[in-house]
Amino acid sequence: MARNNLKTRILYTLPLLLPSLAMAGEVTLTGEGTVRYEPDSARLQFTASAEDELPRKATEQVSSMMEQWRQGISEYRPQLQEYTDASVNLYSRTLPSEARETEPQKIAVASQTVSFSIADLTLLNPILQQAQALGLNYNLGPRQFFHSEETSMEREALALALADAKSRCEFVAKQIDQSCGDVVSLNINGGHRPMPMMMSAEARGSDAISSVGEREINASVNATFELD
Repeated sequence: MARNNLKTRILYTLPLLLPSLAMAGEVTLTGEGTVRYEPDSARLQFTASAEDELPRKATEQVSSMMEQWRQGISEYRPQLQEYTDASVNLYSRTLPSEARETEPQKIAVASQTVSFSIADLTLLNPILQQAQALGLNYNLGPRQFFHSEETSMEREALALALADAKSRCEFVAKQIDQSCGDVVSLNINGGHRPMPMMMSAEARGSDAISSVGEREINASVNATFELD
């Protein structure tokens, strides 16, 4: 009777060992890839605005600014992509009253927005100078700059991450006298773009942009390989 009980205990113990034996033939690791680049393009937006008691006069001032803008950038116009300056806005705002008994004064505000992209950053400074001379409003920061081949760079970073994962698997396998086999599972993480370094000169006042700064596209994968 004691021998039968011993057999039963052995049979129940063996299945508990099988999962760990199966996992011994696999390795899970992470691969990473990075591509560094400098932007070669920019998306820009400028706004001409004017205020007057009469809506007509405010609109005329904006129209005059826009005409000067078009003349000033005429030599660059063929190189401005996705150009539009049809966004016109007219509204009124109330000026704060100095005394309670004084009736609030309303003033007309007219504005017109220009937007486009450039694939040649040498155009940036002369365009900014024209906008500054006319008093156009704009905001120029790192997010306005990009590279025309970012999609292919994302794929390049992913290829580097996959190669890195394969290389790490081969290194691990060699340490235990095995070889890296087929991929069991693969998880691709989304590309990550950290904030780039600030530009060497902000587009304010009469400052010129001399360098946009380097950026990175990172990719990573989690992969499980068989060990042969």
